[in-house]
Amino acid sequence: MSKLTLGSYPHMLGFEQLERLLERTAKSSEGYPPFNIEQTSDFSYRITLAVAGFSEEDLAITVEDRQLVIRGRQHEDGAQRIFLHRGIAARQFQRSFVLADGVEVGEAVMENGLLHVDLTLSRPETVVQTIQIKKG
Repeated sequence: MSKLTLGSYPHMLGFEQLERLLERTAKSSEGYPPFNIEQTSDFSYRITLAVAGFSEEDLAITVEDRQLVIRGRQHEDGAQRIFLHRGIAARQFQRSFVLADGVEVGEAVMENGLLHVDLTLSRPETVVQTIQIKKG
C-alpha cells in the first residue's frame, strides 16, 4: 500500500510544509496533561490544560516555528519527604499545538489548577490580483 501525500495532487502547490506539520503532530499523541480546546468567538479560541500541582514558575509557553509549545516541570520540594503512597505524579510534560497562519497567541492565565491560553485568528483581506499577459 502506498502512502498518500499532498504531493500526489498536482493542483495543490506549496503544501509540503503542511504535510510535515501533520506528521509531526501525529507523533505527539501523549495524553498528559489533559486539555480542552474551545471556540470562544468566530475569531478566537481557548486552550485549557489541567495542570494541578504546577505553579506559574513551573510552566513555560513558547511559539516555535508556528507551533505553540507548553512545557511543565515541577521542582522537588526536598528529598527528606517520605511518601506512604504517591498517587500524584510530579512529572514533566510538553504539549504542542500547530498554529495556522494568522493565529496569534494572546494571554495565558492560571486559575484553579487550569492553564488557559487564548488565541486569536486574524483574517487577511481577500486580494484579487490580475496578471498581465505579455507577448513572447
